[in-house]
Amino acid sequence: MADTQAVATDRGTPGQPDTSHEKQPKSVRVVLLALMIAMMLAMLDNMIVGTAMPTIVGELGGLEHLSWVVTGYTLATAAATPIWGKLGDMFGRKATFLSSIVIFLIGSALSGMAQDMGQLIGFRAVQGLGAGGLMVGVMAIIGDLIPPRERGKYQGMMAGVMALAMIGGPLVGGTITDNWGWRWSFYINLPLGAVALALVSAVLHLPKKRSKAGIDYLGVVLLTVGITSIVLVTTWGGTEYAWTSARIMELIGIGVAALVGFVFWQTRAAEPVLPLHIFRSGNFTLMSVIGFVTGFVMFGATLFLPLYQQAVQGASATNSGLLLLPMLGAMLVTSMVAGRITTNSGRYKVFPIVGGVLMVVGLYLLSLMDTGTTRLTSGIYMAVLGAGMGCLMQITMLVAQNSVEMKDMGVASSSTTLFRTLGSSFGVAVMGALFNHKVQDVMAAKAGALGSKVTERSAQLDAASLAKLPAQAREAYQHAVSAGTHSAFLLGAVIAVLVLIAALFVKEVPLKGGPQKPEVTEAL
Repeated sequence: MADTQAVATDRGTPGQPDTSHEKQPKSVRVVLLALMIAMMLAMLDNMIVGTAMPTIVGELGGLEHLSWVVTGYTLATAAATPIWGKLGDMFGRKATFLSSIVIFLIGSALSGMAQDMGQLIGFRAVQGLGAGGLMVGVMAIIGDLIPPRERGKYQGMMAGVMALAMIGGPLVGGTITDNWGWRWSFYINLPLGAVALALVSAVLHLPKKRSKAGIDYLGVVLLTVGITSIVLVTTWGGTEYAWTSARIMELIGIGVAALVGFVFWQTRAAEPVLPLHIFRSGNFTLMSVIGFVTGFVMFGATLFLPLYQQAVQGASATNSGLLLLPMLGAMLVTSMVAGRITTNSGRYKVFPIVGGVLMVVGLYLLSLMDTGTTRLTSGIYMAVLGAGMGCLMQITMLVAQNSVEMKDMGVASSSTTLFRTLGSSFGVAVMGALFNHKVQDVMAAKAGALGSKVTERSAQLDAASLAKLPAQAREAYQHAVSAGTHSAFLLGAVIAVLVLIAALFVKEVPLKGGPQKPEVTEAL
């Protein structure tokens, strides 16, 4: 197996010559297939399970705890993400990645066997702990195997997996639930995960590491408490509790105190979970900002676009994933083009700038949609936004990894992923709060007491609830949703300006590695 040994112990400091590509494995394509399967597991799970939730509640009961099935998973994933990245740097990428897959599969199997809602929530948290290491592991291992200059080629694969998960998730979830039962929404992960485990175990060969320093347990606790508080504030604020309620204020206080304590402790820990020196790189800090805003915008868009098309344009909820096809297709194509150009030229600064412009324009166009907007027009607007995100999604990870030393590849990957995850939490919460407030105001203005009653529990009605409304209330709701999406996307456009500003300050540090070496072409 000497020909497949990937010895990537040190690539030096950013911008220095890199020779690690000369030892890339010839079996790298097989490894990438396994990594893409693992990435698919992490991204597909929530979308499949979301479709099955009505059936799950019908069998297990516990409707009042329904949100925790998703929240428990999200919390565990966000809290575990930076820890997995650090463990990979300390003890070796392969072992930690395989461990995360195993934990994810154990959580999947247990979730499928759950007998009540409490068990399901607990097992989903176990699943989330594993999921936190899947995305980080994929990005960090690719960072080990593929030099940054060559890495752009593979952006299309990652964008393709993301698009496939978003489009296919609801369809697959509905098909599995209808034909096999909701438990198979979890069991379907087992054969896919087994394939990923077998391929990674057999083909991926990275040097084993053993850090002499102990694990920074205090840092882990402080960071976990801080992240958990942030996610709970963004999840509960405006829904379970009022934004000014004592519970939300307590969580904000706990979160701020934990994060301040974490930052203080990281300057003194022997082996910090998140070494602060990586933020001395201007490019890394800028990519963290861009990643946060991209997550904010992307997940807000994927939440409100299907809602608008179902409520206003009369689209079927069953095929909700297909509604996003213009955005995801444009994102996939743009990501592939950006990756190829980056690989061939070694230049990348233009893409965050162009991506920022397209994102702002796309969100502004989406804010113009009203009750008379056609599906063709909204599809074009979505494509503009998708093209902007395609310029940003993988470039942010590429530049972030290129900005740190090899020993910090894991924490760089996990930090970038974490900022995007936190951005998505804030995006859904802030855009959601604005949307809900606007919908309720318009419903009260156009349908009076009936309108207020319709939306007193939730401003987001499902297809069944919408069909039961009187014609007047239904028409008022369509206007309300249009007004709500206008406000949400206009806010998104304003926030997206930060991407453009950050992109202007990016310094184009040469990417390590290059396509001119014959060994790379031969190895791939």
